[in-house]
Amino acid sequence: MLGTRTVRTFADGFGGEVIRPGDPKYDAARAVWNGLVDRRPGLVVRPNGTADVVTALRFAREQDLVVAVRGGGHSIPGFSTCDDGIVIDLSRMRGATIDPTQRTAVCAAGALLSELDDAAQSVGLVCPVGVVSHTGVAGLTLGGGMGRLQRKFGLTIDNLRSVEFVTADGGIVRASADENPDLFWGVRGAGANFGVATSFEYVLHPLDHPITHGTVVHPIDRAGELAQLFTELAETGPDELWLGFYIRLALPVEDFPPGIRGRPVAALSVLHCGRPREAERDLARLRAFGPPVAGSIEPKPHLAAQRLADESSAWGHRFYMKSAFLRSLPGELVELAVQQAHGIPEGAGGEFGFWSWGRAIAEVSEDATAFTGRTAAYWMGAEIQWDDPALDGPCREWARAGMADVERFATRGRYVNDVAESREDARTIYGDGKYERLVGLKRAWDPDNVFRMNQNIRP
Repeated sequence: MLGTRTVRTFADGFGGEVIRPGDPKYDAARAVWNGLVDRRPGLVVRPNGTADVVTALRFAREQDLVVAVRGGGHSIPGFSTCDDGIVIDLSRMRGATIDPTQRTAVCAAGALLSELDDAAQSVGLVCPVGVVSHTGVAGLTLGGGMGRLQRKFGLTIDNLRSVEFVTADGGIVRASADENPDLFWGVRGAGANFGVATSFEYVLHPLDHPITHGTVVHPIDRAGELAQLFTELAETGPDELWLGFYIRLALPVEDFPPGIRGRPVAALSVLHCGRPREAERDLARLRAFGPPVAGSIEPKPHLAAQRLADESSAWGHRFYMKSAFLRSLPGELVELAVQQAHGIPEGAGGEFGFWSWGRAIAEVSEDATAFTGRTAAYWMGAEIQWDDPALDGPCREWARAGMADVERFATRGRYVNDVAESREDARTIYGDGKYERLVGLKRAWDPDNVFRMNQNIRP
């Protein structure tokens, strides 16, 4: 327990906000996105800038406190908070600055995806990021960064030029292709292990026209046919075309016709970032598949597409998932997903999702970054969301059981941001070779494992 005098002395030399248990803001300050996570840190501090981060980190080490770093607060297993230790909450360090001539962006560590999206689109540019706009830029990037522009522009880390870090000893370093290149390798996929990231620089791409985006829903008995169309379009479509195939419940019920409400359905989502006339041509086979029972695909602003999942992914719901990279999508796997969808616990919303992979992702060498899984054909996730704490066990078990049958179809690597178990062996994420290289980096940059609230690389 931190003494009042100790905290007061720290606060006197700290430029940001300090929140203790019992303060009026404490319960709100300790809350994170996943409602499953309920922890009580000994202190929450909100730096105004890099110097405050240094001060907070030095205090944490002097007091031998567990350190949790919070950007957007979206960590699925709750790594952005802790019990008894200190949370360094970067939410005061916000904003994205665009250089339209150089086509670059600089984001502060507490920035949300919406800030980067809005700033880039204001000058007709874009960075490939995730699909929920209230996600933090930092966590998404340090783990890799999946999104609907990935086949055209790559993962978020493939567009990262540099990162500024406060290291475990309180130093400030820059990692890029030219400065600390070994650290820059590790940052791109395992970055939470090496320091507190305080600034990110990205490459941007032109996107000054409407994209074509949407989802069509079909009866579950057409799942096999729809999956086949999904794989064919993923293999033959242009880089501009991203696709997602889903086996899910028709929820919320008010959005669907009476005959399928609350029941398993098959859905196909697309985002085409080319011009609408090109999208219409490339989606002709999907249009000809037959009229859906719900949904639509149409041109819209990129920013509109980026916000569509914000409400369904709002703060406070309980959430769990497991994922894998796949070599292929055989019919047997689709059938397993359909069977599992009929067993989603009542009161929960669950799905099996398959994302098209490859193209720009695969053009980057597997060895170029710590991220592992570039050679996969698809990403697959079993995701489930609920609100009743009584469903915690059944919902977790549903996802675990569903993914247990997937292992024989999986290829190497895991997407670290999806790993919901807080004590997973990081070797399964990166593979033996990369894991050993990451251990070497950890020993060099954080030998005392100060930054261990993550999928940890132990020094």
